[in-house]
Amino acid sequence: MTTIPVIETERLRLRAPVIGDFEAYARMWADERVTAYIGGSPRTRNESWTRFIGMHGLWALTGYGYWLFADRQSDALVGVGGLANFERGIAALEGFPEAGWAIAPDYWGRGLVSEAMDAVMAWADQALGAPEIRCIIDPGHGASEHVAGKLGFAKIGEAWMEPKAVNVYARR
Repeated sequence: MTTIPVIETERLRLRAPVIGDFEAYARMWADERVTAYIGGSPRTRNESWTRFIGMHGLWALTGYGYWLFADRQSDALVGVGGLANFERGIAALEGFPEAGWAIAPDYWGRGLVSEAMDAVMAWADQALGAPEIRCIIDPGHGASEHVAGKLGFAKIGEAWMEPKAVNVYARR
């Protein structure tokens, strides 16, 4: 079993999700603003539960995974993100950790995703030593494209992820 490391940034604590986080997590993923470019439709409570418990599973099976991004002062859920192997069937992702992130709308526009994912990338560079990390972003998702660019990702192509094409990015 891999213990999910705690990482602190200026405003956030990246930590393991706990059962008390689930209601806020489910609310976030039920919001169509969050899912507009991530899956395309709000998640049901059951879908959110499966993904929520899967955050621990990623760590246990791969040695890396997703963190819950919590406000350092209040410990409230801000978002989630990290690295994953989602077995998407996309050749361009095979063999590479896949970065991903999402943030609750109340926290948009404050630079919190960049702050959190910068800490994730620093952890990955030290702990994993992976020569490359990749991510996928829906075309037109300007906010995530901006974050990816700040983190050092560059577009390397496109891939099909049912029912549409996604852009593939790499960070070496």
